[in-house]
Amino acid sequence: MAEEERDGVRLSSLDSPLGDGLEVTKRDLVDHYDAFADRLVPLLTGRPLTIKRVRPGAAPFIQRDVPKGAPDWVRTVPTWSDRAHREVHQVLCEDRRTLLWLANQRAVELHVPFGRVGEEEPTGLVLDLDPPDGADLAAVVAVARLARRALADAGLAGAVKTSGSTGLHVVVPVHGSPGEDVAAATRALAARTERLDPAVATTAYVVAERGGRVFVDSTRSGRGTIAVAYSPRARPGLPVSTPVAWDELDGVRPGDVTVRTARERIGDGDPWADALPEPQRLPADLVAEGHTIPVARVAAMHEGKRRARARAQEQPG
Repeated sequence: MAEEERDGVRLSSLDSPLGDGLEVTKRDLVDHYDAFADRLVPLLTGRPLTIKRVRPGAAPFIQRDVPKGAPDWVRTVPTWSDRAHREVHQVLCEDRRTLLWLANQRAVELHVPFGRVGEEEPTGLVLDLDPPDGADLAAVVAVARLARRALADAGLAGAVKTSGSTGLHVVVPVHGSPGEDVAAATRALAARTERLDPAVATTAYVVAERGGRVFVDSTRSGRGTIAVAYSPRARPGLPVSTPVAWDELDGVRPGDVTVRTARERIGDGDPWADALPEPQRLPADLVAEGHTIPVARVAAMHEGKRRARARAQEQPG
């Protein structure tokens, strides 16, 4: 098994398959993180990290708590996990060494919140555009342009990147608002995007109610997380979440940029940093509108319970 040391991190099994069905080696992941360290670390610094890890012979899994056996130089921050019902210690990746260590742990996805440790205000919001099964990216591109129009109508601007999976992320840097107002503004922007063309865009959280339309997901803002730009995704070939210029969206193809091709396709620049506008203040009317819109997953949960009660009442006896 090939071994190397980079920045004091011992890297093992570099030429072995990274994970089942991924069609890349562990070296491919390490080399990608190494090549993009100068662009990834600023996106990760100060933000508690959620990772997706893979292992040959096992299904991919999400991990928030620091992996066992982590070196003492790996920085962590205590956070509360609603899912685990306990405090966990999430990694803070703030240097190349930690990023390489994560690569050696087969961390194939890097997800962060919009809030930094010690800061109350989120630094951005995202509209996550998710296509229906069987749709090509052209449908998502059309809705991304609707989202851009909704932003412009509100006096805001954003940048767009591929999710690395099948959709697109429209990201809007913001400042000066608490988390609940940012989440509300995201709901309002999603609703406004839907209203621009409800035949192609929907905010329906329940898949069965989307009717073959692109889902404008507002739930990633607030307490949610987002895969950072240049992060791989756990799909065959390890495609990478890639910045795209608004006028180049028509040429985007999912999976075009992977851990093996990203350095050549993206080059040595930082198109994500170049594309992001300066942080903006949220308009008061947008925030107010958003506070009248229920949180999508909560509304779906209540609707599911209502329907279950209705079915139970319809049962004979």
